[in-house]
Amino acid sequence: MNPLRKVLVIAASAALLATGATAATATTDKHPNKPKPTIVLVHGAFADGGSWNKVSEKLQRDGYKVVVPANPLRGPESDTKYLTGVLAGIPGPKVLVGHSYGGAIITELASTPDVKALVYVAAFIPQAGETVGGLNSQFPGSEIGPDTTDVIQYDGGVDLAMKPEAFRTVFADDLPYREQSLLGASQRPIAASAFTEVIQKSAPADLPKYAVLPSKDRAIAPAAEAWMAQRAGAKTVKVQGASHLVMLSEPTPVTKLIEQAATNR
Repeated sequence: MNPLRKVLVIAASAALLATGATAATATTDKHPNKPKPTIVLVHGAFADGGSWNKVSEKLQRDGYKVVVPANPLRGPESDTKYLTGVLAGIPGPKVLVGHSYGGAIITELASTPDVKALVYVAAFIPQAGETVGGLNSQFPGSEIGPDTTDVIQYDGGVDLAMKPEAFRTVFADDLPYREQSLLGASQRPIAASAFTEVIQKSAPADLPKYAVLPSKDRAIAPAAEAWMAQRAGAKTVKVQGASHLVMLSEPTPVTKLIEQAATNR
């Protein structure tokens, strides 16, 4: 090939490659990949962050950043103030997931900037002016009460803890015995006043909501969970035969619903 022609061919090819690269870059810039939201998992009463371990593992494996804060369990107002500070340190979009009493807390946190969806897992979905205790007594079926709890009195307040034998049946009757025993032994008590403290905020009506409804929940009556979810307009998934700790006994459907919320499906 003529040397001059060879130079021209190389130059033309380089120009074509550069044009293609520019076009590709422009396309990428025009349609950037949306970052996955951070999943914030809020545990409930008589539990700690370990109750989310199986779901956390699945979410992290699927590429999600997961934050499992310690819920103080001192009452809706106090817990909401603390977790507001936690959320302030998490940049970008967030999906809040609450189990049991944690549902009341994510409801209070729902108006926090960058919250994109709420997921309730065997949880309370209250409205302003209601109490967790009032909602739990509205329908028959909850076995949480004086017969299943121990009272812890101390200088400054009163806490409640589940009796070990009651924890197994009320919370976790579909889990292996050893796991039931470990969870019961490591439970965190909740302030008794948390059940009578009035919820201050309802979640925004237009915020997407999702709910996991275990059919054999003995801590919150299944009828109560279904009623609250319907009232909130939540997309629901029923898990047959699952206990209150459905995220430990059936982590797959729980994780799938959280990821559905994260992708706004």
